[in-house]
Amino acid sequence: MSIETIWPWIAFNLFIAAMLAVDLGIFHRKAHAVSLKEASIWSAVWITLALIFNVGLYMLWGPNPALQFFTGWLIEKSLSVDNIFVFVLLFSFFSVPAAYQHRVLFWGVIGALIMRGLLIGVGAVLLNQFHWILFVFGVFLIFTGIRLGLQKEMKIDPEKNPLLIFVRRIFPVTSDFEQDRFIIRRAGRLMVTPLLLVLLIVESTDLIFAVDSIPAVFAITQDPFLVYTSNAFAILGLRSLYFVLANVISKFTYLKLGLSIILTYVGVKMLLADVYPISTLLSLAIIALVLTATIVASVIRARHIAEKPGGSKEHPNTHQPET
Repeated sequence: MSIETIWPWIAFNLFIAAMLAVDLGIFHRKAHAVSLKEASIWSAVWITLALIFNVGLYMLWGPNPALQFFTGWLIEKSLSVDNIFVFVLLFSFFSVPAAYQHRVLFWGVIGALIMRGLLIGVGAVLLNQFHWILFVFGVFLIFTGIRLGLQKEMKIDPEKNPLLIFVRRIFPVTSDFEQDRFIIRRAGRLMVTPLLLVLLIVESTDLIFAVDSIPAVFAITQDPFLVYTSNAFAILGLRSLYFVLANVISKFTYLKLGLSIILTYVGVKMLLADVYPISTLLSLAIIALVLTATIVASVIRARHIAEKPGGSKEHPNTHQPET
């Protein structure tokens, strides 16, 4: 069996479709606030499925594709934390009820999978036709990594989102949420709800993040199937990860620095690809070390602040998931 055949693509996408159908059709048929326990279980499920898939790659195609998938998945998983920062800000800005947040993220994931699949296809064609694109990706990642490291605070202004402005010019928007619906018909005309506006911003911001993260995985492997599957598993697990981390994400003070180092590193790896190729195993070790160091340092700092005289623990935003 060859990884270049179309059958792995068909089988993987059928599996994804089945899992999403089970998610929405059985476990989340009725809108409800996702508890910490439920989110933790689903996070464990998606991580376990990714690892099982990794073992399958090892058994069918050998250690190199398996190692490349795992490294790409770890990169995507770590970079997806930035999405969680955005989700927290958006849901707070629009005061999205906890019961409706999963629905936004569910359809956001479907849109993200389609957009990333298209971007990966375009990237694979460009790399196949123009090898020098690899160096363009490398320079772009170094620039992005440095910019992320120098960025002091993430700020978003949804009201200035071009897509949001365009939709508001075309369709009337309801003044409040209409349960978990995106579009309603009122007095014979179609109206969009604030929930659809949130979904559109989620999709547009994920597109921006994908432009950063997809080249990073191409630095590890140029096999489009491995790039796509590592992206898919990271994105599919992002919803449950949000509900696990939303109330504590602000405590990971040094995580952005870690992500900055990772992006800069993979950019350098791309630039050195023809001169001094860096092994995937070494890349995996470096990425894992950076993530571990920044998370541990963030936890120590948060604990130190909490233990200071007069120090107080941060309170979660009232619009975040109920646990």
